[in-house]
Amino acid sequence: MYKTLLVTVAASALATGAVTSAPAVRQEPLDAATLSAIKSKFGRLMELANKHDFKALHGMFWQSPSTLLVAKSAIQSEGNWAGFWGNEAIDQKLHDIGSSGPVVLEPDYSKLRVVGLTRDVAESYVPMNITVSYAGQDGTPRPFLMIINWLRIGKDWKVASEIILPVPPVPAAKG
Repeated sequence: MYKTLLVTVAASALATGAVTSAPAVRQEPLDAATLSAIKSKFGRLMELANKHDFKALHGMFWQSPSTLLVAKSAIQSEGNWAGFWGNEAIDQKLHDIGSSGPVVLEPDYSKLRVVGLTRDVAESYVPMNITVSYAGQDGTPRPFLMIINWLRIGKDWKVASEIILPVPPVPAAKG
């Protein structure tokens, strides 16, 4: 009887502990005004990219050796797509791409999504068409995904990483 009572009490305590330690519904770390401000920063980033304003683009990025841009590579040893780390490498890559000919980024703003990950980190995602003739691309608009991690620096938001991924073509139907 004592063993049964002990097991019942222990099981009850464990069950109660599990319920009380379950995480509460998580509140969003960023308010609507902050998310809207980041969306505006994204729009400004696209405007500057389409103008090829390299100096202003530089200022949109976090000034750190840990800043990342993932983009098409023109150097075979880097592979087809590569990561470019730090502001000097990013500035050079953006200049190389922007100087290669017409570059037009056309985000689908209706699908732009910005979410807060923490009070100081947000992520944006948007599908877009990019027209570019850099590194063997033929200047035809093609679908891409752009994923940006934003970092709060003081009262401003900066690009900590920008990942541009090509969307592969839909496989041909067999049959």
